[in-house]
Amino acid sequence: MSRKFVFIGAGSYNFSRSLARDILTFPAFADCTLALVDIDPAGLENARRAIQRIIDEGGYPAKLVATTDRTEVLPGADGVVSMLMAQPLSVFRRDLEICLEHGVSVNVGDTRNVAGIFRFLRTVPVMLDILSDIRRLCPGAVFLNYTNPMAMLCRAMQEAAPEIVTTGLCHSVQGGIAKFAKILDVPEDEISYLCAGINHMAYYLKLERNGQDLYPELRRRTFSDPEIYEADIVRNEVFRAFGYYVTESSGHFSEYAPWFRKRPDTLEKYCYRGTSWNTGRTNFTIEVREERARTYEKDLEKFLTEPVDLRRGNEYASRIFNAMVGDGAMYKFNGNVRNFGLIDNLPWGACVEVPVLASRDGLQPMRVGRIPDAVLPLMSLSSQLEEMAVRASFEGDPELVYQAACYDPITAAALDLGEIRALVDDLFAFSRPWLPQFNKRV
Repeated sequence: MSRKFVFIGAGSYNFSRSLARDILTFPAFADCTLALVDIDPAGLENARRAIQRIIDEGGYPAKLVATTDRTEVLPGADGVVSMLMAQPLSVFRRDLEICLEHGVSVNVGDTRNVAGIFRFLRTVPVMLDILSDIRRLCPGAVFLNYTNPMAMLCRAMQEAAPEIVTTGLCHSVQGGIAKFAKILDVPEDEISYLCAGINHMAYYLKLERNGQDLYPELRRRTFSDPEIYEADIVRNEVFRAFGYYVTESSGHFSEYAPWFRKRPDTLEKYCYRGTSWNTGRTNFTIEVREERARTYEKDLEKFLTEPVDLRRGNEYASRIFNAMVGDGAMYKFNGNVRNFGLIDNLPWGACVEVPVLASRDGLQPMRVGRIPDAVLPLMSLSSQLEEMAVRASFEGDPELVYQAACYDPITAAALDLGEIRALVDDLFAFSRPWLPQFNKRV
């Protein structure tokens, strides 16, 4: 039976082509239909050209479709993947600029903190519309979300449409294992681990090889080798303080915690040094996206003319689809699901990131128990802020958005309550065109 997968936001061609490549590596999907959706015709065409190159290079009997209207291709879909950005980069940039004008330094701003909250508030109406179309046109499809802010969007979608099989996927858990394998000079597949928490703030609670705890040697090498330490300063300082390694990059984590971005000297000490891809520079994400825009066409032409690597990557999506609608090989991954008895000391019903088993029977989240006290307080606070933001969106309550912002660690470290009110007011004024859920009250 030929399967059908729909990519929404496929104009992000680097990611969509990797996802297509991975799906096609499974024999069960070699003749599948890949349906690309994007509201930008130019980006959509670039993605189509890139993925057609993969199909041609692999000699796959797959079918490729591209459209700006998702309702044309959702009927009959077995899997749907979201990788969209709901507004243009200029909107995203303005979030960060407004924060900086008020004295709050943001690195990426797509997951939490005040910029992440407003990105959620603008994105969630789009995601709920997509879920409505899935419910109507392909209610049995598996919906995998890569769009940020991951936890808040998944939390809202899983409440709004609990009958749709939905989870959120991130790159950071498997990326951390690759990092540890390199530091410790051991094969990735020999590392066993338990990782749990919330998206971008999950911790490796167990890290072992052949039953032996790897943490002592990881600690020794991290703090005895300047090259290893300098590669991820923020994460390594969190590791030093609390004893567990966090999943997300130094730059991202610096904007979730109160310790690193509070003053110019702490920014210089922790976020403007180091050798990792994202050390924490202010407005880093804008730099990266603008550079990608400048080199986009050149990169695409290079991809279209040079040999194509058809090997499967380390993203979860294709393996989940294969477990559920492919050859049925069960697959364990870390996914974003609601906390119904999975983590005892995080809010009931909140979005948590825990091990999940994918099989023909669906998605089965695994119970973790308790998060260690050393890393719980900031995680719990962030989870509660996400709950407030989701409730604010469902209720159309701007005051609840303000109250959530008051507790945000980097905002509270920089501003007093009145200053936070002014920041939130400015972000609401800017974002008003994309906030239909607040029309009666903003």
